[in-house]
Order: sequence, then C-alpha cells, then structure tokens
Amino acid sequence: MPVVTRIAPSPTGDPHVGTAYVALFNYAYAKRHGGRFVLRVEDTDRARYVAAAEARIIDVLRWLGLPPDEGPGIGGDHGPYRQSERLAIYREHIDRLLAEGHAYRAFETADELDAMRLEQQRRGIDPGYDGRGRELDPAEQRRRAEAGEPHVVRLRTPDEGHTTFHDLLRGDVSVPNAEIRDAVLLKSDGYPTYHLANVIDDHLMGISHVVRAEEWVVSTPLHVLLYRAFGWTPPVFAHLPLLRNPDANKTKISKRKMDTSAESYRAQGILPEALVNFLATMGWSMPDGREVFTLEAFVAAFDLERVSLGGPVFDLKRLRNLNARYLREVLSLEAVGARLAPWLVERGHDPSDEDYLLDVVDVLRPRAETLAELAEQADYFYVERVTYDADARRRLAAGQSYLEDLEREFSRLEFFDDDAIDDLLHDYVQRQAVPLGKVLMPLRVALTGTSQAPAVVDLVAIMGRGRTLTRLGQALQAIQEGLPDDDPERLKAEAEAAAKAAAAKGKRRPPMPAERS
Repeated sequence: MPVVTRIAPSPTGDPHVGTAYVALFNYAYAKRHGGRFVLRVEDTDRARYVAAAEARIIDVLRWLGLPPDEGPGIGGDHGPYRQSERLAIYREHIDRLLAEGHAYRAFETADELDAMRLEQQRRGIDPGYDGRGRELDPAEQRRRAEAGEPHVVRLRTPDEGHTTFHDLLRGDVSVPNAEIRDAVLLKSDGYPTYHLANVIDDHLMGISHVVRAEEWVVSTPLHVLLYRAFGWTPPVFAHLPLLRNPDANKTKISKRKMDTSAESYRAQGILPEALVNFLATMGWSMPDGREVFTLEAFVAAFDLERVSLGGPVFDLKRLRNLNARYLREVLSLEAVGARLAPWLVERGHDPSDEDYLLDVVDVLRPRAETLAELAEQADYFYVERVTYDADARRRLAAGQSYLEDLEREFSRLEFFDDDAIDDLLHDYVQRQAVPLGKVLMPLRVALTGTSQAPAVVDLVAIMGRGRTLTRLGQALQAIQEGLPDDDPERLKAEAEAAAKAAAAKGKRRPPMPAERS
C-alpha cells in the first residue's frame, strides 16, 4: 500500500506553529517511504473562515521546505482540495448513509436541545444528544426536509459496547459507545461537520496514515464508526503529542501565553532550517543523538515509532539559540549574506557591494541570534550618519583628544588593512601611556553610535578610510555641539519654566543656576 499522508488545516487566521509541526512529521513520513504528501483545506467553518489564510498556509509550507505534492493551486488526481468545493460529494455520501439506515434527519430546535441539556443536568446525566430523533419515520423525515424545515443529519451510533482503534503511538484505544451519542454529520446550513468531511476525504484521497495532534484522539472512535458505516477500511492512526508552553504545568501551547504564528517567527528572522530542525525535536530525536541536522537527514532517519508521548516544550530560548548556531556555524557566509540582503533593503540600505556585505556579516553574526538582529546591528555600516545619544556624547567627549589624534593618524596611514590598523592603535596607546580600552571605547562609539559593537580593528577595516574619517568628523562635530549638561541656555530655560510652574502653584521658585552653590 502506498504511503499517503496529509495536513488539513482550517484557514481561520495566522498559520500556527502546531500546524507546521504536524505538517513536518507528515511530510517526513511520506518522503521516507516514497509516498505523497497532500494539503487539504478544511474551510467548512464559514463563520471563522479567513479568505487570505489559505495562501498564507501554502506560503509558510513552502518557506519551511515542505511543499505538498497535491493541494489547492498545486493540482493532483484527488481534488478538489478545498472542502467548500466538495459539498456535492458529501451530499452524495450523506444520502447513502440515510438510505442504508446509518444516519437520520433530526429536527430539534436550539431551544429544544437546550431544554434537553438542562433536564440531563437536573437528573445528573452526562450531557449529550439522547437519540430522540431516531424513531421518526424516514418517509416523514424526507417530507419535512423537502418542505424546507431546518434539520441536521446525525449518525446512528450503537448504545452498547465499545469502539476500539489502534494508534501507532498509544496502542489500542477504546471508548464506550454511549459516549459518542449520534454525532451531527451535516449541519443545518448544508455544510458537513469536520467528522464527516474528514473521513470521506481521507478515504477518497487515498490517505494511508492519519498523523495528527493528540487532541483528535477522542474523535477517532466516531471516525471509526463512520468508516464501518461506509464499509471502508480505516487508515493507520498516529496522534502526535501536543506542543507545550515552558511553564510549570507544561500547558498546551496557545497564543494567550506565547507567539504561535509561524509567520511571526519568519518576521523575527528565524531561519526556516532552524525552525524545521527545532520542530523535528518536538517529541522525536535523531538515533545518533545529533541536535543540529538538515531536513533531508531528518527524513532519512524518521520513524513514527520513535515519537515520544512526553509533552514537547516549545522553548523560545532554545529556538533562538539553535537559530544562532545556524547563522554562525551551519550556513556559509555567502548564504547568510543572501538571507540578510532583503532585510537590509527593507531598512533602506543598498547591499549590492557583495564583498562589503560579507565583511559585515562575518563580523556581526557571532553577536546575533536572528536575521532581524543582524539587520539592525548592520545599520551603522550603511547609514550616512549615526546618531549619538547623551551617553554616547559623554563617551566621545571623554576621548576627544584621542579622536582628534586618530583622525590625523588614519588619514596618513599608507596601508589601510587589519594589521596596519592594529599596529597603529597599539603604537598610539603606548605613546599616550593609557590603557587600550580608554582609546578604543570612544573610537567604537564614534564609528557606530553605540558601545555595543564588534572589535574596533574590524570596524575600521570594514568601513575603510573614507567612512572612518567621515565618522570621526561627525563625532568631533557632535562634541562641539555640546553635551546636554553643558548647555547653559537650555538649563536656564528649564529653570525659568520650573519657577513659573511653581509660582503658579503658590510655591517658592527653585534657585536659578547662577544662584546655586
């Protein structure tokens, strides 16, 4: 039997990282066995449907390197792949269940169902449909339906015994039939419920293995009963453990506690390879214990039976650390440069000088965990003028004489390379008889506007003579403009304003700067 797996998301909003996780395991299992990976869009919940969500799901799967073999906009032999386009198929199968007595039409109103639940609550009975619509004559059901009376179609489930199915990860799972309670298959608006559409589509699309999240374990006995009603052989079931929050109780991952949007991680500068690698370790591990591995290596080693049912924790710190390893160790310098270039364009920079770009990446990537951080740190390599806050101006002023000297020294330097720059700086501090850091800190701030930057020699060498001299000139100009604390006119104006405010409140004015002791 050929292996065919599927991912069947609902287009109701942001593509969820949980969807990416399940898609990854389905993709890997299909590819490991030379099979097909299908994307089916379950868009029958029209109240929550978001038109643009489908394209975003497809885009995220492609970004992650998990392109479906069949699906909307892709094609295949088992379409259509949107459930909203398969309503005639569901109607045909509902008619079959009705004709064979496996289903019936139920006409209870919302008020009647509410009253039923209240009575069950009063009597201490577990809530659920009590089967009252079963005995209505099929001919009367047809007559009322043809007259336009609102109704649903329910599956006739057994009252006694158990329904059992085998889960690859959990073994045999058995549920009392009394808990299934004639579930709705077709809603009053003519759209199928998830349960009906899911079973029909999986069968007609030849899905051999249903690999999905464990929250669907409780629904699987109903699906098994549907397979029996149609006379079909169920697929193999495997329910993956849910992703968990890194809190004390390891609660189910949710957007109330953390970011669950796969697109958001892309926007933060997480690499697709890193996210795939991270998700692959959610309840699974490489046989040789490797923590960093490619999608291809994962597929080659993947085995569903190695999935652990312990709740995998979606640890953002671990994801960022893994992403940093990809930036620094796994991807080549050229690959990181190619990924960074669009981010720089987005920030208004021109990364067309490839040699300069690679030099920037080389010096910055040890300091960044994401592409977003890398792009932000790269700003001072590309802007015409950096800005200096109050702290930066104080650092510049403390090293003003050094900056003036270095401006002259750099302008006279014959060879402007790493060794020459390093020699120049060491010779200078020896002549000045000052610690190296006392010279390098104001120079670093002058070049970048911040004290948190790479080694000064690297900065000067990458920026080159022209940009270095320009930055030194800008820094000296900033010093001449005066530190905020050295602006007597500003201080006087602030004091006068404070005095006026105090006088308005009937308070004694504060002393003027000239009056202070």
